[in-house]
Amino acid sequence: MTPVLLWTDALIYLLLVIAIAFGLYAARHEHLRAPWRRVLRSRIGMATLIVLAGYASIAVLDSVHFRLKVDRPGGEPVYAPEVLSLFDLALSGLRERQEVTYSAPFATHLYVKEAVDLPGGGVTRAYPRLIHGGAHLADPAADRVGDILTRVLVGMLKGLLLWMAVVGALLWLSGRRRAESWRVTWAGWRSPGTEIPWTTALAVLGGLLVLGCVAGELAAEYHILGTDKVGEDVFYQTLKSVRTGLLIGTLTTLVMLPAAILLGIAAGYFRGWVDDLIQYLYTTLNSIPGVLLIAAAILMLQVYMSNHAESFSSLVERADLRLLFLCVILGVTSWTGLCRLLRGESLKLREADYVQASLALGVGHFTLITRHILPNVMHIVIITLVLDFSGLVLAEAVLSYVNIGVDPTMNSWGNMINSARLELARDPVVWWSLAAAFLFMFVLVLAANLFADVVRDAFDPRIRATR
Repeated sequence: MTPVLLWTDALIYLLLVIAIAFGLYAARHEHLRAPWRRVLRSRIGMATLIVLAGYASIAVLDSVHFRLKVDRPGGEPVYAPEVLSLFDLALSGLRERQEVTYSAPFATHLYVKEAVDLPGGGVTRAYPRLIHGGAHLADPAADRVGDILTRVLVGMLKGLLLWMAVVGALLWLSGRRRAESWRVTWAGWRSPGTEIPWTTALAVLGGLLVLGCVAGELAAEYHILGTDKVGEDVFYQTLKSVRTGLLIGTLTTLVMLPAAILLGIAAGYFRGWVDDLIQYLYTTLNSIPGVLLIAAAILMLQVYMSNHAESFSSLVERADLRLLFLCVILGVTSWTGLCRLLRGESLKLREADYVQASLALGVGHFTLITRHILPNVMHIVIITLVLDFSGLVLAEAVLSYVNIGVDPTMNSWGNMINSARLELARDPVVWWSLAAAFLFMFVLVLAANLFADVVRDAFDPRIRATR
């Protein structure tokens, strides 16, 4: 195989490096380490962090792209034009098992009638058997329920064994680091006064592992969330959409953060004509309807890609460029809120006694901003970013619904909802695509909102002062 580096892949790797660097920096400074310690001590914070980590692991696996080598005797190596990821390789069975058209969750027959040849001759309209879903059953009507229950039990057993292996590895590592037996470590984790709520964390982790193993065991023989109009597995599409949702939420943050911090602090610190200019800039930008600006930018990008089709070797690269451009546009239109907050906080901090004393002693502006202003506004930055994440994930769904979001060829929850809206008016109703996208997006947004509440409580000095 040959690796393929997309623009969004490079930005994800950059974001991981920034997150690791910030984690190492925060671990060495008590004013940053203490709030994150409070986050980890919260049961809700720990539980939602594990759920978000599960989503993030899917996105990272789906961000390692490559092309497979095509077997050909002699000559130079030839690679397939299709761009795959490690996630595609792990779920190759779901990706390749395609039916004719719609099928309901756990169904063994198509959802619509088709012309079927009778054994004795003639043609009738009936629900034909699926090519892959439940194909191993000799008598689906009699064997399907028992087979599903058996696979659920097997999946639960595998999940419990995997969970026990993970817990055992964590106990061994923690006991080795503290030079104590695993029984002492386990007793400490179960005690109510422990710093980290290990019981909550391990319970959520166990639930995710059991749920994942059960889903994997069932998905090996069934379409657990049905298939869409062209027969593709909806469960696979929903998992592939995780990367798109997280990219919209994180890469947009990476785009808007430098402008918001730089301009917000500059406006509040320098005041005067600098403040007037920056206020005029974000006031003018806020006067432009965001949806119209995004639509205009996406349409311009589509014209460019149509006129320069030879610049893209695959549909994946075209879709990736549109996703990157959408993140940039959302970042350009969403930095103004954080900029206003930082401007107001910087106006207040500039009049603080320690800042005025530093100015009187001749400390440079750059040193004063980086040493005094920036560290004291970081709680606002972190709170705003975490709160805005869920809004950006929902924004992708809304924009794709009105056809100005990500490329139609890219898997996203918005595209799933957009393609399913017309099927809600048919009889019988095809509901599973919409329900699957809603469920996964709901869990992600709910976890992000709950985690944001915990982060806000931990970093906001006014809330800490009242406790």
